[in-house]
Amino acid sequence: MTDTVTPSRRMKRPAILSVTVTPTLNGDVCDLQDKFRNAIWQFDKILLTTQKVLRAAEVLQIPVYATTQSAAKLGRTVAELEPLLKSAVCIEDKTRFSMWTPEVQRHFSVEQQQDTGKSDVVLVGIESHICITQTTLDLLAEGHRVYVLADGVSSCNPQEVPVALDRLRAAGAVVTTSESWLYECMGDAAIPEFRDIAKVVKETGPDTKAALGGLLSRM
Repeated sequence: MTDTVTPSRRMKRPAILSVTVTPTLNGDVCDLQDKFRNAIWQFDKILLTTQKVLRAAEVLQIPVYATTQSAAKLGRTVAELEPLLKSAVCIEDKTRFSMWTPEVQRHFSVEQQQDTGKSDVVLVGIESHICITQTTLDLLAEGHRVYVLADGVSSCNPQEVPVALDRLRAAGAVVTTSESWLYECMGDAAIPEFRDIAKVVKETGPDTKAALGGLLSRM
C-alpha cells in the first residue's frame, strides 16, 4: 500500500518542523502558574507532560509561546518550567482568556513570515474549558490545525475536562496524547532527531504513564 500520509509529516529542514506540506509547528503553554498549583486537578501531571513537550521542542526546534494570566495577582510561570522556556518566542501576560492575544499574534506572524501556509499548534496548560477552549477556537477560526494533548490539559473541576475535550474535538481540534503527537511530528525513524526524541520518550516513560493514568481516569 502506498503511504500517502507519512511523507508529508517528515521534517523538511533542520530549523523548522513541518508536519503538513508547508506550515510551521508551534507549541503553546497556557497559564501554568504558582497560584494554580493547588487549585488545578492533577496539576503535577500537567507539569510532567509540559516538561516532556518542551524538551522535545528543543530537539525539534519548535517555536514555543507561553502565557500567564494576570501574573501580578496569580504569580509567574512555575519554576519547574522556567529553564525550558528560556528560548520561548514570547512569554506574554494577559487578562483575556484566550492565548491568541494581539502580542502573541504579532510574534506568531514574524515566525510565520517565511511560510506560505497555516500552522499546526499543540496546546498544554489550563483551564481546559476556559483558556484552552477559547485559544483552540480562536486558532481554528484562523485556519490553523490544533492539537490538544489529553495528558497535558486540566481544570479546577475534573468533570469539566472531558466535556471540554469533546467540544474541541467536535470543533475540529485533534485530541491526542503527547507520545502520539511526538511520533506524528517525526513521521520517520530515519530523521536525525529520532534518537534524541526516543531518549526523551524513554526517560519520561514513567511520567507519561502517571499523567495518562491520572488525567484520563475521568474520560
